Amino acid sequence: MNPALPNFPDHFETDRLLIRSPRPGDGEAVYHGVVETLAHLRIWPNSLPWALVEPSIYTSEAFCRDGHSAFLARKDLPMLAFLKDEGSFVGATGLHHPDWTVPKFELGFWCREQFQRRGLFTEAARGITRYAFSALGAQRITSFTDAENVASRRVLEKSGFALEEINRNDGVLNSTCIYVITP
Repeated sequence: MNPALPNFPDHFETDRLLIRSPRPGDGEAVYHGVVETLAHLRIWPNSLPWALVEPSIYTSEAFCRDGHSAFLARKDLPMLAFLKDEGSFVGATGLHHPDWTVPKFELGFWCREQFQRRGLFTEAARGITRYAFSALGAQRITSFTDAENVASRRVLEKSGFALEEINRNDGVLNSTCIYVITP
């Protein structure tokens, strides 16, 4: 299947969130969210290696513009989460490394520090999983997280993902958990 052909929406809503593809102009909001949460994000280099690079408004805007283009080309499906009521940027998620022949995807996510521990990213993960199954015809979604990242593991487990495998550390990196969900 040509990945440019599937026609599906670039956004969806959950009870509290608007989740949509990044757009030009979103970079400043993303930048402030990354800066606010950077110390926490850097704890998990296996699953968030991009957080080791110093953020800037320029790189955040480039991420949004590149992500918008990749979404349109169906090469990657990055998404941003915003509170529906007030429009505040909550964090980023997305369906990455698409294999349109199956189709299957990799779910990634991070939540801005001020919005953590409110169930927003469990809601986002459930929403993006429903979106993947219904709008994209997904047959498999995987997600990788550091074994010690209890909060991310909890989000995945509450969203119906099952632990498939733990890749043990090699003495340099933390162990990585591989979670999977199928329809």
